[in-house]
Amino acid sequence: MKILFDHQIFEMQLYGGISRYFYELISKINETKLCEFNLSIKYSSNQYLKNDTFFKEKIKDLKKYVEFLPNIEFKGKGIIYKLLRSIGFVDFHYSANENYSINNIKKGNFDVFHPTYYKNYFLNYIKSKPFVLTVFDLIPEIFPQYAKDELFFLESKKILLKKAKRIIAISQNTKKDIINYYDINDENINVIYLGSSLNSLIDFKKINKYFLNKVPSRYILFVGNRQGYKNFNFFIESIYSLLIKDKSLNIVCAGGNNFSNEELILFNKFKIIDRIFYFEVNNDILKYLYSNALVFVFPSLYEGFGIPILEAFSCNCPIVLSNSSSFPEVAGDAAIYFDLKDKESLIEAIKSIINNDDLRQELITKGKNRVKEFSWEKTMKETISVYKSII
Repeated sequence: MKILFDHQIFEMQLYGGISRYFYELISKINETKLCEFNLSIKYSSNQYLKNDTFFKEKIKDLKKYVEFLPNIEFKGKGIIYKLLRSIGFVDFHYSANENYSINNIKKGNFDVFHPTYYKNYFLNYIKSKPFVLTVFDLIPEIFPQYAKDELFFLESKKILLKKAKRIIAISQNTKKDIINYYDINDENINVIYLGSSLNSLIDFKKINKYFLNKVPSRYILFVGNRQGYKNFNFFIESIYSLLIKDKSLNIVCAGGNNFSNEELILFNKFKIIDRIFYFEVNNDILKYLYSNALVFVFPSLYEGFGIPILEAFSCNCPIVLSNSSSFPEVAGDAAIYFDLKDKESLIEAIKSIINNDDLRQELITKGKNRVKEFSWEKTMKETISVYKSII
């Protein structure tokens, strides 16, 4: 059995949850040799491919693409980029990737096609070959105000959902949303959970002394992007009073972009600008931050799965989660939950952990047991079972 993966997400993301998923899935297939595969891409700056010796050997002509307006960020950049791409006006590398995928699809040297995102360019070339579609969340459908860049894909996504031989949802919550929004047959959707790429072992050679000197000793951790549905402003507006009362308490933000002017204004408003820190991260820095945090807070309005939950569990970090979407399904009883609409509920959840060592240790133990239920190898094996079921 041979699987063909296309280029889409590896040209869209330098790093991120979806390209991490496909990178881990393909890597595990390669390690176990349970089936053959081909990744159809010529140009990419994706960090997972770039830093992996196997992929550099496998895709010998992989070249870095020229990024769209590098180092310039502004509102609507993503929408403009997608529009220019749709009319063929952006750098030729993007059309070269799509043409390369089309040529591989036309050759037909595969049993199952697995597109890595929602563009339906391949439908005119795939003929009778089956394809599997992975759906990660329905944020653009449920919170369109927070996902304007993704609205570009909605019509194409709808078409693919109707034509896919099988759909993979990354949580029961995502499956439920697919059924509700698109009226898809329940039997055509397989739920396959994700894994974590982190463990608790830290290579301090990959952590510079400047970083170690800057990290505060007592902090609440926030990980990843902070825009829109990530609910970061609600998080700050809820807990700033804790920092005012406890002068030794701080907030650390890991990954995502550096603080925006709007965020700095918010920090100044609450007089906590000197108590909140931002760090770019690699895996070892991220593991260090999880391992030394008092608590990790994940206040999102919605997540399809929430890989940082597993990362925190892997690094012995207790968690506070919003009681929304897939969170209870993934974390079970190994986290403390708060009411999304209640700021006091979030404060009390955090205080219950940082002021109670016994509860903190109980959550760490439960998290270590909970994370054992998830792995990329399990993701890969269940995905291969889906492939086999449709050929």
